[in-house]
Amino acid sequence: MRNIRLIVEYDGTGLSGWQRQDNAPTVQGYLEVALAPLVGHPTPVAGASRTDAGVHAMGQVARFRTDKPIPLHGIRRGCNGLLPRGIAVTAAEEAAEDFHPRFSATGKHYRYVLTARPDRSPRWSNWSWHRPRPLDVDAMRRAATAMVGAHDFAGFRAIDCTSKTTMRRVDEVAVTEPEPGLLAIDVRGNAFLRNMVRIMAGTLVDVGEGRIDPAQMPEIIASRDRVRAGQTAPPHGLTLMSVRYDGARVR
Repeated sequence: MRNIRLIVEYDGTGLSGWQRQDNAPTVQGYLEVALAPLVGHPTPVAGASRTDAGVHAMGQVARFRTDKPIPLHGIRRGCNGLLPRGIAVTAAEEAAEDFHPRFSATGKHYRYVLTARPDRSPRWSNWSWHRPRPLDVDAMRRAATAMVGAHDFAGFRAIDCTSKTTMRRVDEVAVTEPEPGLLAIDVRGNAFLRNMVRIMAGTLVDVGEGRIDPAQMPEIIASRDRVRAGQTAPPHGLTLMSVRYDGARVR
């Protein structure tokens, strides 16, 4: 049985997230519908990240199994011919028998984008959070340094998060200005809790707008109290950029 790995890019606007739902459009659902006629049988698709409704991806990783000898380029082109315009398979390759996009992952990279200017941007309206007030970028960067490392991020997860442990390792939180009026918060780590990156981004915005002192960040993290952390940033500013696989599984 072949184990096929896919790299999937999508615009999450109008989608109800990654995970299949009976009465809502999802990335997993569309992929499974597209693959079935190509391989001649229903095939479940597993993903690396269960992105929420409205969240985008440049490098989502998925996997399905088939015994059909379809060439990889045929799988990629066939899927793209059947998928809606907002979803595309950018790569297809053979994977090891034990490869799983979620459980084999060793790290993920998310980017949260802010339009930081008085006027909204039509170009970025579906891919960024508009913040018309000035942001103190230096304060945001100081606060971001406290988020790096192995911490208990219980205060940075959604109320419905079901993860058994809230310990996570964050390798980098970088706040950059890729172009005038645009801020990017790049977060890299071994794994993330539900809404963790969005809460991190919302907390940094609260710092940038003066509602949270950056010096309080270590205390906020240590408190494990969701109320102490900042707001949850909206989903449309978040993009899953890539998933890393380098030998050691996420615990």
